Amino acid sequence: MTALLALTASLLWGAADFGGGALTRRLPALTVVVASQLVAAAALVVAVLATGALADASPRLWYAVAAGVIGPFAMLAFYRALALGPMGVVSPLATVGVAVPVGVGLLLGERPGAVQLAGVAVAVLGVVLAGGPQRGGPAATGRVLALTVGAAFGFGAVMALIAHASTGGGLLLVLCVQRVCNTAVGGAALVLTYRRLPAGRPAADLARVRQGLLPLTAVGLADVAANGAYAAAWHSGSATVASVLASLFPVVTALMARGLLKERLRGVQVVGAGLAVAGTLLLAAG
Repeated sequence: MTALLALTASLLWGAADFGGGALTRRLPALTVVVASQLVAAAALVVAVLATGALADASPRLWYAVAAGVIGPFAMLAFYRALALGPMGVVSPLATVGVAVPVGVGLLLGERPGAVQLAGVAVAVLGVVLAGGPQRGGPAATGRVLALTVGAAFGFGAVMALIAHASTGGGLLLVLCVQRVCNTAVGGAALVLTYRRLPAGRPAADLARVRQGLLPLTAVGLADVAANGAYAAAWHSGSATVASVLASLFPVVTALMARGLLKERLRGVQVVGAGLAVAGTLLLAAG
């Protein structure tokens, strides 16, 4: 069950990243993030009120608040790194954030077996290669690397915080609190950004948001569902296995781009996808 839930999270995150990336061709990245999270937050608030999930409130919700504050900054750092440096370096390097939830699992006393450790190593290598490391292009400066590593560990921290916030139940409320905080922090950043832009720009972006409301909704809900599946995977078995399998989403994004946008995969990406699958099988066998 752990493997199935974690792979579901990976599929959903990969699909959300693909959709979000496509939307950023028409809208600023921060606008896409805030709009998709706002839709997700609204849906979760309705679900919480309809199911009486407020009764699940506990001090652990502060973990969800922390995740909601860290998340937007991690996203902004990641997109800034993509804008300044080579995507072939930034994208795979961002996967190192899996070290955070894996490390938490080890601190909690998990001791993966030899087969699982081999699966972790093979899967992580596959994810890095599937990101498509490239030669040439702009150099990865110290600033780019700092932004990328900061984003990676921010994403890893969010994964771990959500898992701990939902310990003992109340996952729906946890996800709601996280998304509300995401929207508040991201929205504040968006307002500050638009204050520096020409007067007509916000209205133009709002019109494009209305036109793309359906895909924005799909991206936001897929991201929420991925967080829920990951948290459930964490609690159902090994945190290490759940974290590594959930980190396979770059492979999903690459394959969707190949199938839907007809983008050609490099040989190294094909090898990476194969290694990721092999690592997945080793983790499941362990």
